[in-house]
Amino acid sequence: MTLNSDKPVRRRGRLHPSVQRKLRIAVPYYTLGLIALVSAFFIFDPPEWRLWIPFAVLYVILEVFSVEVNDRLFQSSSIMVIMTAGVVAAVEQGSDATFAMALIAAAGSAVIADFKERRWFQPMANFGQLVLSATVAGVLLDLNLGQVSSLQTRDLIRVAVASSLAALAYVTINSILVRKAVKTVYGNENLQPWSQMNVLFSGQVLMGLIGGLLGAAYVITDRPAVLVLIVGVYGIGHMSLYAFSQLRESHLSAIRGFVKTLEAKDMYTRGHTERVAYFAQMIGEELGFTGTQQETVKWAALIHDLGKLAVPTELIRKKGRLDDNEYAEMKAHAHLVEEILAEVDFLQPMVDIASGHHSHYDGNGYGGRGHTEGQTPSLEACIVAVADAFDAMTSARSYRMALSQQYALGELRKHSGAQFHPDVVDAFEKALNKTGRRWGAPHVNDEEMARRLAEEPELTLRG
Repeated sequence: MTLNSDKPVRRRGRLHPSVQRKLRIAVPYYTLGLIALVSAFFIFDPPEWRLWIPFAVLYVILEVFSVEVNDRLFQSSSIMVIMTAGVVAAVEQGSDATFAMALIAAAGSAVIADFKERRWFQPMANFGQLVLSATVAGVLLDLNLGQVSSLQTRDLIRVAVASSLAALAYVTINSILVRKAVKTVYGNENLQPWSQMNVLFSGQVLMGLIGGLLGAAYVITDRPAVLVLIVGVYGIGHMSLYAFSQLRESHLSAIRGFVKTLEAKDMYTRGHTERVAYFAQMIGEELGFTGTQQETVKWAALIHDLGKLAVPTELIRKKGRLDDNEYAEMKAHAHLVEEILAEVDFLQPMVDIASGHHSHYDGNGYGGRGHTEGQTPSLEACIVAVADAFDAMTSARSYRMALSQQYALGELRKHSGAQFHPDVVDAFEKALNKTGRRWGAPHVNDEEMARRLAEEPELTLRG
């Protein structure tokens, strides 16, 4: 969770709403974390400090260099460190995993940037969620490994099972609390969908399992030199997350580049693709899409008009109606996106959706490989179609002024079941009502009037 500013702002004697949202998370998280840490101190035995300190230092270092794997979601391989320390503390005589892990988590809850930027929300929230996650994981390790008097190779299966359970608990609690915090503070409008969460979740659990086995290896060999190899494994785990983060950023950069190229050609497209993507994401969430599905339809929406790069500029910017030949040339853009992005492998599922966004629910319409005459297009293509049509009606074009939201929704309902997927139209209207926002020109409820206003700008409307 990264915040640009944590300075409380008062509005007419009251705290700014954003600060209030942060307090709703920070105070209970910090309080519960503090209770868990204090309870662990009094109930469980402390670790051997000679071993605890190096693990705590490694944990903090990895937390400092955590990488953004999704919008405002950061991960590192620090779970490997805390699980290694937990297994060592659980099986060693005179120490327990619970307090050792809770204390390590507390040490890693604040990083240098928090002090430099004078943050208060992030360290408080992180303290709570990390300490709670570590405490539960530590209790599970103590219950399953605390009775092992002398760890042997034959006990590795037991360690693996115990580590898996503890890691699963750690990652589950951590994920739930982080998602709750980010959703509460930023809200859906300012948060991009979290994709590949099954991969990221299972990856963290696997890292926790490996960390636990590394702890067992350290105890069995009883050689400090093994720590060097253990640190190397931590580094490999962290580099895998870094590579995932960099690949994701390169994908986002490529899409942003495509959008900017299209916007440079058509001034009326500026903002259009982002709005269509926003509406498509809203619909996907209302229909219960996973984060990965939402991201797929969002990216498809961002590239849905990319085929216009091959359409003559004068045709795109023409004022007035298109003739039959010009309309046929404009229709070609739906499948030209396939040729433009033919070599971009990661976008191929999105290209299929984009090339079918002019297909109709009843099987009519047109498009590229995403369209099959007489067949209903994919649900994702239907979502982009509704989002695109709504924004096209509620935004100004070279030939027409923006129409009202009321008119646009009426047109979607009118053609629901034929041109548009009825479930998608219903979901979009519900999602739109939840936002409370209004789009388009409030008083323009007639297509011909909208065209006249564009052709004769001296005309004005009065409410």
